[in-house]
Amino acid sequence: MTAAGTDTTSVVVERRVAASPGRVWEAITDLRDMPRVLSGVERVEVLTEGGFDVGTRWRETRRMLGKEATEEMTVTVCEAPDRYVTVAESHGMHYVSELTLTSDGSGGTTLRMTFSARPARGRAPGLVARLLARFGAKAVAKALAKDLSDIANAVESRF
Repeated sequence: MTAAGTDTTSVVVERRVAASPGRVWEAITDLRDMPRVLSGVERVEVLTEGGFDVGTRWRETRRMLGKEATEEMTVTVCEAPDRYVTVAESHGMHYVSELTLTSDGSGGTTLRMTFSARPARGRAPGLVARLLARFGAKAVAKALAKDLSDIANAVESRF
């Protein structure tokens, strides 16, 4: 979906995970384990020391449209175990991803991901912008839903 009157495209997906927010949080913030958890991620290079928090940076490589795409992510908001926000500037685009976790009161968690992309000032659109333009927000939502499914499967299979 595209925000009215802007060049920003936003996609929101969510999924219930049969695990506590704490367990889900551990899975989504364990950067070194990300390629095992997320089938779409080929590799992760952690660029900062210490635990997951504001300022944590990593390079994430995925295969998209038959090509490898590597983006450097930076955590800008971290409110464990409720939400975190990352930003990336790459190939003429500014990306923002927000993951929120909400306890559903029955031992499970609603995991929600909001992804937005907009052209950076004075830059040509990057791979994700081309993906959005070529396949639309539905295809991006499908890819993000696959990530959430991968997370749910990884967390739920641990117990």
